Amino acid sequence: MAVMDRVRTVQQEAAPGRAKKGAAGLGVLLALLATVVWSGSFVATRGMADSIPPVQAVFWRWVIATLAVAPFAARQAWQQRALIREHFGYIALATLFGVTLYNTLVHQAGLTTSASNMGMIMAASPVIMALYARLGGERLGARRTFGLALAALGVLLLVGKGSIRFDFAAGDLWMFAAALSFATYSALLKRKPAELGGLAFLLTTFVLGALMLAPAYAVSVGVQGGFQVTPSTTGMLLYVGVFSSAVAFFAWNKAVSMIGAARAGVVYYLQPVCVAGLGLLILGETTGPTQLLCMALILGGVGLGARR
Repeated sequence: MAVMDRVRTVQQEAAPGRAKKGAAGLGVLLALLATVVWSGSFVATRGMADSIPPVQAVFWRWVIATLAVAPFAARQAWQQRALIREHFGYIALATLFGVTLYNTLVHQAGLTTSASNMGMIMAASPVIMALYARLGGERLGARRTFGLALAALGVLLLVGKGSIRFDFAAGDLWMFAAALSFATYSALLKRKPAELGGLAFLLTTFVLGALMLAPAYAVSVGVQGGFQVTPSTTGMLLYVGVFSSAVAFFAWNKAVSMIGAARAGVVYYLQPVCVAGLGLLILGETTGPTQLLCMALILGGVGLGARR
């Protein structure tokens, strides 16, 4: 009996550790899901550049995202309306960086740079996330820091086509601004009030994002005119609205709450690899030895940095 009691005690002591490890694994998978879906959105964004003005594309993106998430989140948002009012300033700030600015900058970048460049440059955001985490007192550790540096080297070599050099178009600079905006949003997620439900937060940011963009949308329609609704434009808007917004933002927000912005940011380094893969499958773009070497560095860095 004493032996059995000891076994049960050991199992009970080990259970929290297993649960914590399982939660960390789920957090990494959710960050990976968001990263893969967002990689596809860069291809869709680039495809919309010639047919839908950026502000109009982003506005309809959030209208569609609101309609997609409302059936699941409206009840919780209504029940927590007092909390939403109490933390409205924080929610509005998170919306500004994560919904309004980030996506507008991405669509603006799509006018003058390639989908591959967009994905590669956005991979710079984990560096900013890690800096935010360090400033917030989070200890990164030697292994994660080395993984971060290794993945960053892979991204720099990928952008520089095998050498550390910079030759950016205007769209590339817009993407750097987007990376800063997204990293700021990810850092703000760590300050989300614990009592505020994830779905309520998501729906509120989507609604606020559409409202913030409404004046710019009206000006764009007045100056540039509307866009032609075709099966192609409708399909791309549905993808960025439902998958890249509703699904990916929910997965990313949950991942950050489970494993932190710095570790989720390391997984985000996989974006250039995902974009290259989609480019090969959808656009027929080939990948040479230099790109494969850089992707190996990125994957190795992610593997080191994402582990506890």
